[in-house]
This record gives sequence, structure tokens and C-alpha cells, in this order.
Amino acid sequence: MQTITKHLVYLIILFTVSQISAQVKDTIPKIETLKQNIITQERDALKVEIDAINDRLEADDITFDEAEHLKKEVAEKRALNIENRVAIAVNRLEFLKRNKQLQDDEDNVNVFSIKIGASDKELIGVTANRTPPKQDIRTSNQLLFAMGFNNAIIDGVSLSDSPYKLGGSGFVELGWLWKTRVFKESNFLRLKYGLSVQWNKLDIKNDMYFVQDANQTTLQPFEGDLKRAKFRTTSLVIPVHFEFGPWDKKVYDDGRVRYNTYNKFKIGVGGYFGVNGKAVQKLNYKADGERVEETIRRGFNTNTFTYGVSAYIGYGDLSLYAKYDLAPIFKNQLVDQNNISLGVRLDLD
Repeated sequence: MQTITKHLVYLIILFTVSQISAQVKDTIPKIETLKQNIITQERDALKVEIDAINDRLEADDITFDEAEHLKKEVAEKRALNIENRVAIAVNRLEFLKRNKQLQDDEDNVNVFSIKIGASDKELIGVTANRTPPKQDIRTSNQLLFAMGFNNAIIDGVSLSDSPYKLGGSGFVELGWLWKTRVFKESNFLRLKYGLSVQWNKLDIKNDMYFVQDANQTTLQPFEGDLKRAKFRTTSLVIPVHFEFGPWDKKVYDDGRVRYNTYNKFKIGVGGYFGVNGKAVQKLNYKADGERVEETIRRGFNTNTFTYGVSAYIGYGDLSLYAKYDLAPIFKNQLVDQNNISLGVRLDLD
């Protein structure tokens, strides 16, 4: 009986060792990949910390001996991080494999739980799989909103003699933008592009209004008691800007790298191009003792396409913004008129 038991125990041990060996052999490629990723992440993080210490040394914030001591500390910390994170990764792989939660693509699984109560007295547990966050996000998006004053540059006419009111004429722009880091490891230069709608309004003064006569659109005196005349164009444009400015780089313990420009100075230079919709002229006048509000929608010989240059300078989300239409408001006119705008701009992440 003892001999049979001894052989049975031997077989069980042999089977268990074989199973463990098979599991380890199965897991080695994943462990090696994770280990290399962890080493790369910690090495990059160490480089950022060493650069920061060198910057402090160059700025005379610390002495050479203090700098060497700090470098030794961060190097030891990153070495321990590698050791601990590799151990955690190996244990996690074994846990997932044992509980049949290990997928073929280890990079696309991240198990987490939401619990109420102490870990040994769990009341509610929720487990789910999700795609882990990207290590580096090179393109982000923003909401664009801008508004301010609008007027027109007219050949041979100064802004002070403009037929349009400076206070009553304005513009609004609303759009969605993408911001892409141009260089791989520097965020100093960003390409910003997207889609936006521009509304440019001119408040006409001196009882004048626009009259279209064949292929000519001119300002004419209004016959009657004209209280207000406003002219508006709407454009769908693609704005493109090169944005310059300082930035921060942050490396997280899990290897994520984030470049940000929050609360930083910035300059943007570029332009836009797009198409115009139908123009609208609104007249408010008195006729037969009654106040009349008339809205006229027609071509008014406005250009089908629009394009121009624009620039902004600011801090954080807020900027001073200027744009100028290189395409005249009206086509084939004896005298060209080009919209010019100045206002504020919000780029909201």
C-alpha cells in the first residue's frame, strides 16, 4: 500500500511539475515583451528626470554634488520600479492564465474591478476588459469659438471713412479642430486644422443699403425712413495654422507620455479656405406709418469661394485673433471690398 501511495504521489508531483513547466514556457514570450516594455518606459522616465536635474544644475539651483546625489536616487528608484513592475506583471499573467482571462493579444486587455467594502469582505464586484490608454497621443481635438469686430478694407477708403459702423459690425466663428504634434519628441510646433463656420456681419451706416444691378453690387441711398441695414455672409471653411509655443512633457509610472500646452504662451499663423453661402441683408425701416423688418436672401454677386490669412497670439485657451479675407466680398466689382476681423478666440480641449 505504501509503495502504491509513493508511486501515486510521485506521479502527481511529476504531472504538476510538467504543467508548471508548460505554463512557464507558454508565458515566457509575454513576460519578455512586458519586461522590455517596462525597461524602456522606466529608462525614458529616468532620462526626463536626469534632464530636469541637469537643468537645475545649469541654473545654479543645486550644486554638482547635490546633482550627483539626486541622479543616484532617481536611478535607484527606477531600478526598483523595474524589479517591482516585472514581478507584478509575471504574477498578473499567471493570475489571468489560471482564471482563463488571458487573451491572445495581451496589449488589449486590462482587467479592473469596482468594489464596495473591504477587500476581504467584498459586497459588489464588477470586472471588465478594456483597451489600455495609448502610450502617446500625438493628435488631440479642440472646440473653437471666436468673436469680435468686423469691417471691410475698401480700395481708396480708410477705415475711419468706412461706410460700415465699427461698433455694430462683427464676426463669429464656431468650429472643431485637430491639433497634431509635428515632431516625434518635441511639441514646440503643432499643426492645427479642422472645420469651422464663419459669420461676417457689416452694419451699414448713412441710410445706405446694398443693391444688386446685374453683375454689380453697390451701396445706394435708401428711399424712405431706414433705421438699420445689416449685411451678413456665412462661410464654411477649413482653417489651417502652425502653432508655436512652450510645452511640458510628463512620463507616468505606467509608461504613458503626455505633451501638454496648458497655461502656456502660444502663437498661431496660417489661413483658411472654403465656400460662401447665400448672403443675407436685413432692413429695418418705416413705411406707411408702420415699422417693417425685411430679410433679403440672394447672391448679391458674392464670391463662391473664400480664402484668407489669420493669426492669433495668446495664453492658455484664450487668444487675440485676427483674420483677413484675401478673396473680395463681391466678385467682378469696380472696387474690391475685403472683410477684416479682430477679436478673441477660445480653443477648448
